[in-house]
This record gives sequence, C-alpha cells and structure tokens, in this order.
Amino acid sequence: MENKHIPHFLSPAIENLADVDPNKPEIATYEIGNAKGMKLCATNFGATVMSLKVPAGTQLLDVVLGFDNVENYMSSFSLPSAPYLGATVGRYAGRIGNAEFTLNGRKIKLDKNNGENSLHGGNQGLSRAHWQVQSLSGNAVVFSYKSHDGEDCFPGELQIKLTYQLSDNNEFIVEYEALAKEDTVINLTHHSYFNLEGHKESVVKQKLFVNSEKFLETDGQNVPTGNLINVGVSEFDFRFPKNCPEKIDNTFVLNKKDSLAASLYSINNQLKMEVHTDQPGLHLYVGGNCFNQIDGKEYAKYHATSGICFETQNYPDAPNHAHFPNSILKKGEVYRHKTIYHFITL
Repeated sequence: MENKHIPHFLSPAIENLADVDPNKPEIATYEIGNAKGMKLCATNFGATVMSLKVPAGTQLLDVVLGFDNVENYMSSFSLPSAPYLGATVGRYAGRIGNAEFTLNGRKIKLDKNNGENSLHGGNQGLSRAHWQVQSLSGNAVVFSYKSHDGEDCFPGELQIKLTYQLSDNNEFIVEYEALAKEDTVINLTHHSYFNLEGHKESVVKQKLFVNSEKFLETDGQNVPTGNLINVGVSEFDFRFPKNCPEKIDNTFVLNKKDSLAASLYSINNQLKMEVHTDQPGLHLYVGGNCFNQIDGKEYAKYHATSGICFETQNYPDAPNHAHFPNSILKKGEVYRHKTIYHFITL
C-alpha cells in the first residue's frame, strides 16, 4: 500500500475556538430532529450521543446504546472495560503499540492504558473532555474543543470542530474538522453501539455487510502487525450479509472507490442502516458490556453482544507503520472526516 496523505487533510478553513474553563465545566444535553420525526440527543461531556431515535414502521426506535443520565456516562469509565458508549474518540482512536511513536525524529511516549499500549487517546482522551456548543439549530449541533499541547502526551495544540446533523433523508451525519498548531498525529471516530432492535436484544441475528476484501492482522495484544489479510481466508468475510459475530474487534480496509463501508439490517424491524465514509478504515467492535454495574436506558442490562460499533477511521497504530495511510497532521493543515449513517425502512 502506498504511503500518501488521506484526502481529508486540506488547506486551513477553521476558525479559532474558545477555551473551556476546566474549573467550571457546564454539562448539558441537546436535542435535534428532522422532518421525518428522527431525533438525536447529545451531551457536551465527550460530545457523546445519548440517543438516536429512528422511524421504524409505526414506532420511533432508539438505535444506540446509552444511559439515562450524564453521570452514568462519567461512571462508565471506571468499569472493568470502559465501553465509550456514544463517545467521540481521540486524539488517536484505536491502539498505538507500546504507547509510543516517532514524529519528526522525536519519540513521543503516550499513556499506557491498555496493557503496554495506548487506546483511544490515553487516560483521559476526547471522550471525557468537556466540549463547548458552538451552535444549535433544529437539525444540527456543533461542538468544539481545544486540546492543548501535551494533553494526553500528544504534541501540539489541536482545535476541533464536530457537527452532528440529521438530514430529512433519515441520515445521521458526523463531520470533524481539526486544525493543528504544530505537527501531530490524529485519528478521530464516533463510538456509538448500534442495535436496530432496541436495548434489550442482542445484535447477533442482525445481518452485517462489510465492503472490504482485507483486514488488518494483529498480534496478541490486538495491535496491527503491518500485514493485511484477505477476508476470504478468515471468519471475517462479510462481503455477503450474514449474522453479526458474537466477538469482533478488527479493522477492515475499505474500498476507496465506494463510500459505502458497511450495513446492518434487522429482519424483525425491516430496518437497515448503511454506513458511508471518506475514511480508509472501518473498525468493527461488538460489545457494550456494563458488567451489571450500571443500567442502560430503560433499565437494560448491557452485555457482550448488546451493540455493534462502526468506527470509521484511519488504521490503528498507523504512526508506527510507514505503509499505512498517513496519520500526521502538519502544522496549519486541516483534518476533515465525514461519516453518514443512513437509515432505511424496507
């Protein structure tokens, strides 16, 4: 694979963002909707999606896992394995091997919060940051966050803008922009767990399609080795729809000629979700387990197959593999990332 810039690193087009006072964080929730009745509720704690209600036949179905209050989102990071329900993940989504990488000849050491590795940005990450709301309209909410130089050990100040929007075509649109004040690495993603049959069901009978012919080989700690594996010689061939696996934590190489990354389909509700993205990779993860310590919405007991994440992103550990897509955001460049979750009633 050639090493070249991902096309979402473009010329500067993002304004300066105000600071959040860390001593006086104001936590709130925000709701947007569309003309078809679709509704999204989000909080500025982690720029987290708390609910996403989609028309499905005669019902309005909440298709993402979550909690009834923000306090439970905060508490969930103390679970044996934090689920990151609905959270914004970064500065670098996925694992960075041995929690280190080299940038411009300088070795950067990160938090080791996943064995010997760094996961989802380290000990704090964007998932626990207090974001500001830049604007709120009927169908869109715009969050912003300024990540300071050295935050979670990452170099350079990073200004981030995140937009959640609902189209009248029942699309949930996620768009990121980020501007670096010095060279850094970046990989942002959205971490909702989807379930097209509600909060008290398993996803394993819902049909999964992935538009990919290869996935990343990983070592015993689930860190990429640098090799790619053909899906046809593995259990992870979803080029034709089949039941969601009970266990998956793998990154797929996406077809660059087609924005359709994957889809999920519930036969029972005749509801389909298509995932479209401009990113080079899709990390799939089935989970949501809250270990009977925190109840989900509607008093649901989330378990190991409660939902599936479609984490559109660059490859994990890309800063340590020269042949992976570029993960370096240069000073003055803008990172852009767009993903669309399109809901279709069949």
